[in-house]
Amino acid sequence: MSFLSLDNVQKAYAGVPALRRVSLTIEAGEIHALMGENGAGKSTLIKILAGVVAPDAADIRIDGKPVSIGSPHEAHRLGFRFIHQEFNVVPALSVAENIFMGRRYPTRAGVLVDWRTLNATARDALERLGITHIDPRRKMAQLSPGDQMLVRISSAFLSEPDAPARLYVMDEPTAALTRDESERLFRVLREIRSHGGSVLYVSHRLDEVMALCDRATVMRDGETIDTGRMADITHDDLVALMIGRKVADAYPPPATRRPGGTALGVRDLSAGDLRPVSFSLAEGEILGIAGLSGSGQRELVRALFGDLPMRGGSISLAGKPYRPFSPADAWQAGVAYVPRERRSEGLMLSRPIFENVTLAQLSRQSFGGSFLTPRAEQRFAAGLGADVRLRSTGPRQLAGELSGGNQQKVVFAKALSGNPRLLLLDEPTRGVDVGAKFDIYTIIRDMTEKGMAVILVSSDLPELIGMCDRIAVMREGAITEIVAAAGLREDDLLNRCYGRAPLAA
Repeated sequence: MSFLSLDNVQKAYAGVPALRRVSLTIEAGEIHALMGENGAGKSTLIKILAGVVAPDAADIRIDGKPVSIGSPHEAHRLGFRFIHQEFNVVPALSVAENIFMGRRYPTRAGVLVDWRTLNATARDALERLGITHIDPRRKMAQLSPGDQMLVRISSAFLSEPDAPARLYVMDEPTAALTRDESERLFRVLREIRSHGGSVLYVSHRLDEVMALCDRATVMRDGETIDTGRMADITHDDLVALMIGRKVADAYPPPATRRPGGTALGVRDLSAGDLRPVSFSLAEGEILGIAGLSGSGQRELVRALFGDLPMRGGSISLAGKPYRPFSPADAWQAGVAYVPRERRSEGLMLSRPIFENVTLAQLSRQSFGGSFLTPRAEQRFAAGLGADVRLRSTGPRQLAGELSGGNQQKVVFAKALSGNPRLLLLDEPTRGVDVGAKFDIYTIIRDMTEKGMAVILVSSDLPELIGMCDRIAVMREGAITEIVAAAGLREDDLLNRCYGRAPLAA
């Protein structure tokens, strides 16, 4: 008998079906992958499990007995724990307070908060993941995105005797984690499985899913397509089930245009923790930036975009001196940026698509430089939306209503709105499904065919090797070497990031 079974799950919004008779079964003691493109219905199904959304119809059973999940409190009481892709943290509160968010604080005499017990219990939850470097008393605002995600994951492992956990639902938990942090999480998930607990795991990182999970359920267009054992399915089969067609290659063909003149010249640039770095980039070239977390990749792109003050060095753009004092200077000079955190850094979620797309180019979309013309803005945004293969109801749709992949396409449309000379990409496919990834890769290739230079920062080593012409390896704030991507192996690149000697061919 299955631990959890869902059958005939249906949900529609304004008459438009989001889920059509979806079925899902999860066994006790298994890690079960829930796969599908953005917009396939995974998020709606998880919200129903969490008691956030009420289904129009559903037969939900735990240990064979029918249950109703009418609220998040009821889901918690049933033993469900949720880790969502978005951080949902309160920056002004401490790590311990964030771990206890939504739960009752320990008190003394039922009145005063017992801060010692609160911090000690939070420390125990962190140590369950092997995390010893995060002080529970520290403010969340002081942590890196990766450490913030570790805190959110730790909250799921808080000991609660009154409502013991039986199912952990994890939505892209490793999106902000380093490789070592991810492996630490995987060890805990395997331990949960060995003790009879269950995990519902959502991730667009297929290699990770295939190595970790026992079975997979694939959804497409709000329906259950198939469920099977991971040992019986190949990577290509899984992709075909998700997108409804076979994909011959993970990346578009290399650009046919040969790199042109020098687009960017950087000499002895220093900023923040960035030590003096020097490199050049040709028109139509993609330069990858690889390195372990905190090696200086983000500081480099922020300095080039005017978001981090330069301490020294010089930069030339298209042969002319370039020193941005703000992102506005960078946009004006023809430098565009796609940040790694699209929801907090790249989008106004409560505003329509067209306002997001034109935000960086308002003066060009205004009449006489003073008056905006919304109709012209919408036409302009619609054209760019078509260029980036955006799926939406139109330019007036709110950005927050889009799937993750389509939100990222809006960020790309904004970046391309001024026909930039240089495009800075910081983890551009984080939390994006296979189909949307290929669309984004195609957009990047199309731009390089037109002569645009691209800097691509990514923790996805196959992505760097598959998309880039050259790869700069960073370590401790400096570029240690720049190597050709062609013929490079993933293990070789990883060894270079760690500062180890390259492996023999």
